[in-house]
Amino acid sequence: MGARLGSGKVLFPAMFPTKKNRMIGRLILGDQLNPLHSWFDTVEPDHVTYYFIEAKEELEYAPHHRQKMVGFLAAMRRFAAQLRSHGHQVCYVDLSHTVQDLPSFLAKEKTEGRVRTWEIQEPDEYRIDQLLKSVVDKVVSSEHFLTERSQVAKHFEGKKTYLMESFYRQMRKSHGILMDMDQPCGGQWNYDADNRQPWPKGHQPPPTAFFSHDVRDIDEALDAAGIPRWGESQAAHFPWPLCREEALQTLEGFIAHRLAYFGPFQDALVEHQPFLYHSLLSFALNTKMLRPLEVIESAEQAYRTGHVPLNSAEGFIRQILGWREFVRGIYWAEMPGYQNLNYFDHQQPMPSWFYTGKTKMRCVSQAIEQSLNHAYAHHIQRLMVTGNLSLLLGLHPDAVDQWYLGIYIDAIEWVEMPNTRGMSQYADGGKLGSKPYVSSGAYLHKMSNHCGSCAYAVKDKTGPNACPFNALYWEFHHRHRPLLEKNPRIGMVYRTWDRMEGAHKNALLERAQWIHEHVESL
Repeated sequence: MGARLGSGKVLFPAMFPTKKNRMIGRLILGDQLNPLHSWFDTVEPDHVTYYFIEAKEELEYAPHHRQKMVGFLAAMRRFAAQLRSHGHQVCYVDLSHTVQDLPSFLAKEKTEGRVRTWEIQEPDEYRIDQLLKSVVDKVVSSEHFLTERSQVAKHFEGKKTYLMESFYRQMRKSHGILMDMDQPCGGQWNYDADNRQPWPKGHQPPPTAFFSHDVRDIDEALDAAGIPRWGESQAAHFPWPLCREEALQTLEGFIAHRLAYFGPFQDALVEHQPFLYHSLLSFALNTKMLRPLEVIESAEQAYRTGHVPLNSAEGFIRQILGWREFVRGIYWAEMPGYQNLNYFDHQQPMPSWFYTGKTKMRCVSQAIEQSLNHAYAHHIQRLMVTGNLSLLLGLHPDAVDQWYLGIYIDAIEWVEMPNTRGMSQYADGGKLGSKPYVSSGAYLHKMSNHCGSCAYAVKDKTGPNACPFNALYWEFHHRHRPLLEKNPRIGMVYRTWDRMEGAHKNALLERAQWIHEHVESL
């Protein structure tokens, strides 16, 4: 049976090499869809076969969003077809071949004489890296990131914590990004103070240009294989880019229509507006259809030519050049132990409404419903809505990790885990973030227009209609005082708490206790 590409048409048969012509086998993983890799500079169909494998184990190791699974498989199939059209020998092993796991398949190809040696690009996920170590003969660079795996660890050698700002400045200097000679453009390294504006009343973001791919055959194949999934597939009109050409179109549209206002409104939360001025490039970047440097240079060029203001260009570039490279380095510096960290010893299970969006908390329901529908939420929704609430409720970091890894189309463990377990849940005790990112309802009210249509009153601290974030915020700090009160960034929180009247404190703690006991009904 052949590989299929969303149209129902057979693209090409699996085309396994024959025993008579033992090949170099090059395995292409689902997040290695980079047609600019030097592997493809030379066409050697008589000597090299590129393998794409839809292994069941890789689809089942965690429950994923339907769009995420469909998107990765559709993009893999599109890339395989592209390589074949350029004359490369391709073996695409789709779900119909029921390959259980990658190591067994690779070993079998060798044993049966079809592959002489296995080569692979450096995996980005620790689990895959370890899984393939014993069966792969040669590992090459993925030619994607601006840093080596070990670079962040070397930068912070001897330090107890990782602070992104010094790393980011080094990256700016070493790559000459937004620099005027040896000084940062505009005289500042970042423009956060200009980039935290709430959404203006009546303001409308530009329309978002999505694609419309019919990938129902892939969705149906996943169902037939019994792969556990959740969320909306949108398989009849799949919106995400599936190849480099489409990814470049997405980049071009962002630079032209949204980057100018990305800076001031990047933290805004708006009713029924899931995309705002965000780039929607993370899926294309994390599958390597785009290179980070070309994205960065496009944004810088937009600033240099006067198309976008510096605060927007810098705010966006910092996410790619700084944060993205930074969290990858932390991941490789701290694995495998990082995946088990639980600084607060949180143990609570994930409430069921994380999988349905059916909660009366308006900001939370909007973030979750949007995630279920689009496999996407922007960084403030992830950090300060669902992440903030998860930490305040004391959810187990393993459950939170699995939810974030599963629900977002761009979520690959190297980027998801440091952002979730580190930045969002503070489960690493401050290795990545200098303080827990928690807030009461006041911050959410400032940055969103959700509160006006919420069942809870954002200004109420106690009582049955009070915003749950308010009491939970104070109870969290009270509960974890022994671990947090010496943190210089949150000393003011405890000074405020200590000045409160005893009766008010007790009312806050009682309200928080009620919330913990009735979390499913929030």
